[in-house]
Amino acid sequence: MKALNLYSVQDVRYEETPRPVITADDDVIISVQVAGICGSDISRFGKLGSYQPGLTWGHEFSGVVAETGAAVKGLNKGDRVTACNCFPCFECQYCQQGRYAHCVDLKVLGGHKNGAFADYIRLPARNVLKLPDTMDFATASFIEPSSVVVHGLRQVDIKAGCRMAIVGCGTIGLLAVQWAKICGAGEVFAFDVDPQKLSIAKATGADRTFCVRDDDHLSQFNALTAGCGVDIVIESSGNAAGIASSLLLAAKGGSIVLLGIPYGDVAFPRLNFEKIVRNELKVCGSWNSISAPFPGQEWKTSIDYLSAGKINIKPLITRYVSLEEAPALFPALYKRETFFVKVLIDIGGQE
Repeated sequence: MKALNLYSVQDVRYEETPRPVITADDDVIISVQVAGICGSDISRFGKLGSYQPGLTWGHEFSGVVAETGAAVKGLNKGDRVTACNCFPCFECQYCQQGRYAHCVDLKVLGGHKNGAFADYIRLPARNVLKLPDTMDFATASFIEPSSVVVHGLRQVDIKAGCRMAIVGCGTIGLLAVQWAKICGAGEVFAFDVDPQKLSIAKATGADRTFCVRDDDHLSQFNALTAGCGVDIVIESSGNAAGIASSLLLAAKGGSIVLLGIPYGDVAFPRLNFEKIVRNELKVCGSWNSISAPFPGQEWKTSIDYLSAGKINIKPLITRYVSLEEAPALFPALYKRETFFVKVLIDIGGQE
């Protein structure tokens, strides 16, 4: 089969790779149809390289069951599926408490185990989730990032009519805009450096948008909120400046959920940091997408809402590429030489 294998920083190869085979009774082989390129994939390509040189990467995907192990029940050849990309140890003290996101030896698809940028992938049956027959493969490829957002929103107490701010309008941020509304937010404010992404945020539910390149964007925001800020801030940029500025958006006693992953040191100006103490802010991190019972309600909820069309993913899809075309595109994505939100790799000839 063909796969994209990451060898080192900015060294990804489209090459012939052995097709996975059943090695355990609970194995499921999936024919991958659509795989999404995540922001973390782009950072791994450009900055981090591979934990295991030559590993097939990618973790957001949908596909069709091609083969199952002898002990697999409830999954059959031809079933439309997606899969959770996380592999807790199920043995440490956190796993025994059902806190799988806190596992001391958590492995991830495409980082530690061969991923979804390939014709076929092998996973344990407990990671595989069936899709409704009406759900197309492109929509299904958004289940994993949606589950990340839902996991983050479960960290805070969202009350009907509350005000929320979303900092960073990539895939996670734009999904967060929609989930904020679903969860009952009265007003949602979106922040980003890119006017095109802010336009998509507006189209998908944001009440007001702010380009952080505008010197007066905080003044505009403060005028709209009467200087009080918002109840909940979702930081999804992972950018040091975005993380620091998120502290200035929260109301006294408000909550900030850190979803974005920084790939460098984060320094706070004293004024921003003092907001945590003086305004008694609740700052919490959110890691991944899993909970008990594994893989968690986040996944079922995402499947239900995406399949029902309550999350609009069409404006988020920038383009489709083939598996063979993808390596040439990664440098431009990493250098931000081209506009994109979500690039999908069409592996099964869906588009």
